Amino acid sequence: MLWKALRHLLKKEIQIISKLIGTQMGMDQGIKDYYCYIDGAWITSGTGGTIEVEDPASNEVFARVTALTETEIVEALESSERAQRSWQLTPAATRAGYLFAIAEKLKLKKDHFAQLLVREQGKTLAEAYGEVDDTIRYITYSAEAGRRIQGAIFPSEKANEQLTIHKVPYGVTVGLCAFNYPLALIGRKVGPALVTGNTMIIKPHELTPVTAAEFCKLVEEVGLPKGVINMVATKSAAAAALLVESPITKLVSLTGSTRAGRAMYHAAAENITALTLELGGKAPFIVCEDAQIDKAVEAAVVSRFANCGQVCICNEMIMVHEKIVDEFTDKLIRRVREIKVGNPMASHIDMGPSVSRQGLERIHRLVQENIGQGAELVLGGNRPEGAYFERGNWYEPTVLTRVRPDQTTVQEELFGPVLPVMTVSGFEEAVSISNARAEGLSAYLFTNDYKRHLRAIDTLQVGTIFINRGIVGYIQGYHSGHKTSGIGGEDGVFGIEGFLQKKTVYLDYED
Repeated sequence: MLWKALRHLLKKEIQIISKLIGTQMGMDQGIKDYYCYIDGAWITSGTGGTIEVEDPASNEVFARVTALTETEIVEALESSERAQRSWQLTPAATRAGYLFAIAEKLKLKKDHFAQLLVREQGKTLAEAYGEVDDTIRYITYSAEAGRRIQGAIFPSEKANEQLTIHKVPYGVTVGLCAFNYPLALIGRKVGPALVTGNTMIIKPHELTPVTAAEFCKLVEEVGLPKGVINMVATKSAAAAALLVESPITKLVSLTGSTRAGRAMYHAAAENITALTLELGGKAPFIVCEDAQIDKAVEAAVVSRFANCGQVCICNEMIMVHEKIVDEFTDKLIRRVREIKVGNPMASHIDMGPSVSRQGLERIHRLVQENIGQGAELVLGGNRPEGAYFERGNWYEPTVLTRVRPDQTTVQEELFGPVLPVMTVSGFEEAVSISNARAEGLSAYLFTNDYKRHLRAIDTLQVGTIFINRGIVGYIQGYHSGHKTSGIGGEDGVFGIEGFLQKKTVYLDYED
């Protein structure tokens, strides 16, 4: 009862805020300029031009961000290098204090950032508030770890000698952020990087650079030392490559596609730069014959259509046992029909637009190809009807059935509101199909058979398994991919460890 009451209050709050924000947006139709942030200063102009940022709901340009050249990227790298040594020697508790201060600023500006995320990325207002809250948690969790960075002491093999292992920062790090969570990915990377004594250059995706610029305003307000956080945006591939190829950079944390991850490997090779890569996935959603069907259906829908399907660990394909496929599919279709698509600022809307026109066109192409291969389109498959949807990157929640493992919507990561459904003979076939893939990010399993639970843990070649539950990502967990889905990971104690390297000391104190 308490949870229902809280949900009701939250819904009412979002309704009020959405009306206020809608009024404000209607009053402000101009294009706003944003800037990059280097060495504690705003780069207001340069020869790289500007990046125009569109509202995914309308394709209207609402912002411009300064685009940097190679010369300015070098300035950012050198600024980070100058700042890093003194930052490393700053007590960890002091470093953590700056992070706590940024988190507090973010709490005070929650409405502002939620509005910005809706307009820049296209997620619903409720999802945007969730992203701001997640960012606060990421930063706060990292700050709390400032007093918990631990080394080790081991016994020496001779008298009057100490053997200790210290954990030290890498130095200058680069955070390359994807477009689907423009704020949360910053918090996810900046928090652990800074608390462990690294400096960081943030490079947002070119589709969503405004949030990063706004975040750096908080950095400036709390008085973070110059160069500890720099933010760069660029349209130049050569300028972006410098961030990885430079000998100044000691670690790169990328959230992006597998294609981008391969490019990082090549770019980092010359200087043996450390990499943390969270790359593409193709999560199977396995439904066994003994599953709780209603629970599985709800989880399948939420885990596919959250953020318009633009989540790396989203349910990308359902594999359901042949004995229950008809019942499951009927219930799935009814539930997907309930999804309300529309103005992401409205409190009653469940799904907003895709972030880009290119992404939308790709999704539609894959759906059409799959239909041509024999899949049955049972829901969606096009732009929603109505005048409101004539502009913007809109696509209906889509379900395809009679899909085979060799077809396009199963072979390629969708990253959109499309759900292919396959029929399988059982758990073993589903695991075999999953493990045959190159990716290994996440998987879902619904069954009440505890032996299958344990076999899934033993055999599924993925970094995260959701058993009898939908999509989630706790800060104390660990987010990592196997196989071509990445190396290293983020979140929790292991994510913080990823920004530390070890230094072994043999200390002889014999007279």
